[in-house]
Amino acid sequence: MPQQDWNFQQVQENPYSQVPDQFDIERQPQQLERRIRELERQNERQTRELNRQNQEITRINREVNRINQEITRLSQADQRHTNRLNRLNQRLRAVERNLNIPFTATDDGF
Repeated sequence: MPQQDWNFQQVQENPYSQVPDQFDIERQPQQLERRIRELERQNERQTRELNRQNQEITRINREVNRINQEITRLSQADQRHTNRLNRLNQRLRAVERNLNIPFTATDDGF
């Protein structure tokens, strides 16, 4: 086992010093500007995509509203027809009672 030389300085300088190189210092603003431009372009792309998606959502919502209005209209028409059929059925039963015709329900409701 080798013995340590106590006369040798135990703490050595880091060969990879963290002292910035002048070239790196000059390049750093350029790198930051390039990164900022890249992020701005990315932001613009995302903004365009979000606008496109919002327009699509608006278009779909208009279509859904149109369909809902049609459903409401059909439902109201169906309710009017149901009410009319109920009134006609009541009148028919009243006529049957007046004529003493016994009411017999068949498969189609008459």
